[in-house]
Amino acid sequence: MTEEALKIIRDVHELFTGKGLKLSVAESCTGGLISHYLTWLPGASRFFEAGVVTYSVSSKENILGVSSETISSYGVVSRETAKEMAEKIRLLTGTDYALSTTGNLGPDILEGKERGLVYAGISKEGKTIIKELRLKGTRIKNREDAALLSLKFLMDELSGQR
Repeated sequence: MTEEALKIIRDVHELFTGKGLKLSVAESCTGGLISHYLTWLPGASRFFEAGVVTYSVSSKENILGVSSETISSYGVVSRETAKEMAEKIRLLTGTDYALSTTGNLGPDILEGKERGLVYAGISKEGKTIIKELRLKGTRIKNREDAALLSLKFLMDELSGQR
């Protein structure tokens, strides 16, 4: 674990516990790495409600309730899917905030979308925002970067630095 990663994780812990907020996560391409990072430090249970990995299309539809129309129209690697994933996990868990990730880490093109294209979504009541990431590393590096950049995106949003 790098010092930069630990700082981001500590900041998330401090901000969520300090504000008494709850967080849930719906991950696809990051495969549970965000949830792993959030639970790296003790005390995550004070703010981290749930993390779900919905890797397949059917799990996105059946577990989260992402619309099959969204996936057939835009694909799993899309802003629209990231938006629904974030909104659905927040509603399922009753948290203040939810974070989602979906994308193509590589090595191949997926749904006509290039390797390294990732969408991160943040949902809170009344608002969902999406960030597009364009990563250039290996599959493993892209996964790590997607997880950490998504957490940084969350921190920036909560800190009002957008």
